[in-house]
Amino acid sequence: MTELLKAREYKKEQLKELLLRIHRGESVEKLKEEFRQVLSGISPLEIPIIEQELVKEGISAKDIAKMCDLHVELFREAVKGTDELEEKDLPDGHPLKTLYQENKEILKDAEILNLYAKTLATTKDERMREEILGVLEEIVGNLRKIGSTHYNREEMLIFPYIERRGLTAIATVLWTKHDEIRFMIKYLAELLRKRSEMPWEEFVERFKAKAGEAAFALSDMVFRENNIFYPTLKALLSEGEWKAIRMQEKEAGFYKVNPPAWDPGEDVKPLHPWEINPELSVEQLLSLPKEVQGALRGQPLEFDRSKLKREGDIDLGTGYLNLKELKAIFEALPVDVTFIDRDDRVRFFSPGERIFERTLSVLGRPVQLCHPPKSVHIVNKILQAFKEGRKREATFWLRLGEKYVYIRYVPLFDENGEYMGTLEITMDIAPYKAIEGEKRLLDWRD
Repeated sequence: MTELLKAREYKKEQLKELLLRIHRGESVEKLKEEFRQVLSGISPLEIPIIEQELVKEGISAKDIAKMCDLHVELFREAVKGTDELEEKDLPDGHPLKTLYQENKEILKDAEILNLYAKTLATTKDERMREEILGVLEEIVGNLRKIGSTHYNREEMLIFPYIERRGLTAIATVLWTKHDEIRFMIKYLAELLRKRSEMPWEEFVERFKAKAGEAAFALSDMVFRENNIFYPTLKALLSEGEWKAIRMQEKEAGFYKVNPPAWDPGEDVKPLHPWEINPELSVEQLLSLPKEVQGALRGQPLEFDRSKLKREGDIDLGTGYLNLKELKAIFEALPVDVTFIDRDDRVRFFSPGERIFERTLSVLGRPVQLCHPPKSVHIVNKILQAFKEGRKREATFWLRLGEKYVYIRYVPLFDENGEYMGTLEITMDIAPYKAIEGEKRLLDWRD
């Protein structure tokens, strides 16, 4: 036992010296080989114990976090995972390579979460507890972003392509797991926020257990994606499909990576899910991971052959509708919409819910004549500001009996920046201001 303690003490001193050198400004990359030699002789079970002792001796938790980063990186180098083999021939900026890179960050943060939760549970020093809690709040805050970036891009941009090909079960399972992880991380954030409302021992034990569960779930998801989902995508999706995905990725954002621009070439047309041939060839089926082939065996694939654009549809840029559908949509909108063209004449008003009365006789009428004479000069000032590009909106609100009316005017421009007209949007916001709490989709009852 004495020899074991001496060995641990020696390793601790070696790590402490390396961490102090980092603190003094030496490059982590420069010290990587020395870290490798020290960490190679330490069991993963010893790391939280050594970390705890280092924290007690005044080593910054952020400096220790750098050691954790390096430990995960060196561990990954040692095992040479499938993800590295799969991504090696992908160019920088390719959406699939970005997913692999994000998973490295997720795996690293999951391990750091687990290590710090265990360290917190065994730390007695009050000051050190507060420092570790600060690091944990930062880690959990970062992990919450996985759902809105990494997972959200998969669900919104990538799942439609495999669903179109009949692989809906893969998307359903992964999305379910995503939501479970989102809930786990949200629960950790709530535990941290409410820690003062329960005894310390109860909090740390609960947090350690839940952090361990979340870390395992995150790591398990990385394994599923790297070894099953991503090889499936690599086998099935074409350059055109990846190009369409890359064009939309920034809307959701990324998890701790900043991919460069990527374009397979001007001759490659971006392909959206509704534009692809959903049928899988024998070669494609044989190139799928064995787990996917096994799941599909004996189960006929139901390809989605539906056509998005029908005869008579209007291309609205973000979808296709026929006139009947378009009218029905305007009738259902809980807003009152009026369009005034570039010559200030009323061209359209929506049917359905209305705040201010409109009749067909108003169509073609100059908008100035639709207002009381005393306010016409204000109407002209707003329109002039819109036409000159000095203003992008004008908003007003007033009480009309039980209604609380919100009015918003916005100028409309074409792709060349030319003024096309002004849209007036009016709605009664009183019912929305009265809303409290939450009512989610899963709360609905028929």
